Amino acid sequence: MDLSNLKPADGSRHKKKRIGRGPGSGWGKTAGKGHKGQNARSGGGVKAGFEGGQMPLQRRLPKRGFTPLSRKVIGAVNLKDLNRFEANSVVDRQTLLEAGLIRKDVDGVKILGEGDLTLALTVKADKFSKTATEKINAAGGAAEVI
Repeated sequence: MDLSNLKPADGSRHKKKRIGRGPGSGWGKTAGKGHKGQNARSGGGVKAGFEGGQMPLQRRLPKRGFTPLSRKVIGAVNLKDLNRFEANSVVDRQTLLEAGLIRKDVDGVKILGEGDLTLALTVKADKFSKTATEKINAAGGAAEVI
């Protein structure tokens, strides 16, 4: 078998429907558009979401919330999740990303104090909660703000 013998499977390819090409084609005269009306016209039809003059759904529903352009996405990591790292290692943004604890698109990392830390780690992050800092220091580690 070589490339010159390749062909599509039977029934997988269909001929294009050529509309408006005379009465013999079965799609002549009005070309499947019926008689008159908005959708029969050149350039006719309505835009997406148009409901015939009724107030469209996207305008009937209430607006809610506000997303500022300067919004910062902060990835939160709990102390209990840091127990997977080796003792006396440095935990920074890159190691958290490789461990799957934060997403790639976060603007900063905050360490929260939920759970207990059993290892002495040097944790580097943008923010720390008060309890997280206390627990890291109590475990013999260090909390460094980047």
